[in-house]
Amino acid sequence: MEEGPTIRITQVADYVFTVDFSAALPALRTDEAPPIGGGTGPFPEQLLISGVANCLCASLVFALGKFRQDARGVAAEASCRVARNAEGRLRITGIGVHIQLGAAAADMPRIDRVLEQFERFCTVSESVKTGIPVAVSVADREGTRLK
Repeated sequence: MEEGPTIRITQVADYVFTVDFSAALPALRTDEAPPIGGGTGPFPEQLLISGVANCLCASLVFALGKFRQDARGVAAEASCRVARNAEGRLRITGIGVHIQLGAAAADMPRIDRVLEQFERFCTVSESVKTGIPVAVSVADREGTRLK
């Protein structure tokens, strides 16, 4: 098994933690959302969906480059559903990621090939999907839904 990245988390106060990624990167301060925490930093659900969305965007950029397509930028919005399970515990029950391309589909002649495979390059979303449904949509500059 390949060794993956390592982080270090240290409690600062109550639900506030510092996440150290490495000496080369600035630390990130996290907190729980109110009413449990103070909301002074991103909370775990936000970190999870940001990881999924970031990986999907990076995978899309990779696939666009592979097929020499210029999307003129990629942006995404991600959200999650949270519900109580049978024991009454809060769980993430789904993640939605909407990706917006900066170019029109007509300006990217191989966009169909890109869209049919980019998700498979995404380590994070493909891993998360084993336990949480992830719905991905992609639209072009005009808002035309491509996937």
